[in-house]
Amino acid sequence: MRFIIFFVVWSSILGLGYWYVGKRVINAAQFTHRRRAVAWAVVGLFFIVPQAPFLFFLNRIQTTWVDELSLIGYLVLGFFTLVVTFFVLRDLVLLITRGVDSLHVRIRSDKSPSPTFSKDRRRFLVHASNIGIVAASAAMTGYGLMQAKRTPALETVEIPLADLPEEFDGFRILQFSDLHVGPTIKRDYVEHVAQQIHAVNADMIAFTGDLVDGSVSWLADDVAPLKELHAPFGKFFVTGNHEYYSGVEEWVVEAGRLGFDVLNNEHRIITKGNARVILAGVTDYGGEDFLRSHRSDPAAAIATAPQHVKKILLAHQPRSIFAAEQCGYDVQLSGHTHGGQYFPGNYLARLNQPYITGLHRRKNTSVYVNRGVGYWGPPLRLGAPPELTLVTLKKA
Repeated sequence: MRFIIFFVVWSSILGLGYWYVGKRVINAAQFTHRRRAVAWAVVGLFFIVPQAPFLFFLNRIQTTWVDELSLIGYLVLGFFTLVVTFFVLRDLVLLITRGVDSLHVRIRSDKSPSPTFSKDRRRFLVHASNIGIVAASAAMTGYGLMQAKRTPALETVEIPLADLPEEFDGFRILQFSDLHVGPTIKRDYVEHVAQQIHAVNADMIAFTGDLVDGSVSWLADDVAPLKELHAPFGKFFVTGNHEYYSGVEEWVVEAGRLGFDVLNNEHRIITKGNARVILAGVTDYGGEDFLRSHRSDPAAAIATAPQHVKKILLAHQPRSIFAAEQCGYDVQLSGHTHGGQYFPGNYLARLNQPYITGLHRRKNTSVYVNRGVGYWGPPLRLGAPPELTLVTLKKA
């Protein structure tokens, strides 16, 4: 039911956007009646194509041809979201300019109309800018696709911690997140990411959620290269919201088969020499909406942990930081946001997340938000390239 409601709302918003673009382009082009009908049919087709991947996902239809259609649909969706965004921005500028021009006419003594925005000139400017926006959006879609498929950058981050034991000074954690293996991300990309992670040779590996978009039966082979990952102090897994869309209980079991230690509101004591740190992990912030037993609980994760030991939390969503800070965690590693993925996502993501990318500090807790190595929906990244993160703990 949740997915159905989401799909209806999403389709309504998307349909409004397509109608808006179609109205602005077709009216400005002054097509004949027949060409107008054809143009609206094309707009309708572009609206329908991106809906297919969502409908197939809802009905758990997973085949090779669905994957191929999904790539086309998501590319069309990415292209049109850019077009809609730029149309809205352009029209806001025109609206403001028209208001200024109207004010200018009102205060002129002769009350003659201003030539600046004559009807013919306005139509020409709108039509010319329509073409420019569509062309620019197409170019950005192509560039965004290349960025989404590029080799993830290795970001290096040092997090200073007061009273960190000497044994853990320089301890390195390789964090990766939001792989989103599914219709458009397959085994070859997973192998490439796994090779990168292996080459870093970190002390520990931490995956912070959103491994897949699909079932275990369909994607088990695609995620299999992750089984080859090893680190001296272990590799750990926490659930993201997309695991719940894809069958979380099955994926928790599969993550275990891949060699991950799954932390569902649990902790592990990491020992090095005579020193210890606590590594805890929580289920996704919204996990309780799918399984009551998966309520995200940073406090429960360390309820039986030793006191006065440095504590690190793996939590998919950055907004877990509020509870983490109250519980006395020293570090939180998160993902989920994709760094905004592409404009205007970098602004929309701020509506329900306190941090979008990079290292931040909330009172006594440091939080790092990883941009993810994959993407969701449109295979586009603009201004938010994929990343692996090498987090190094340093004694302050």
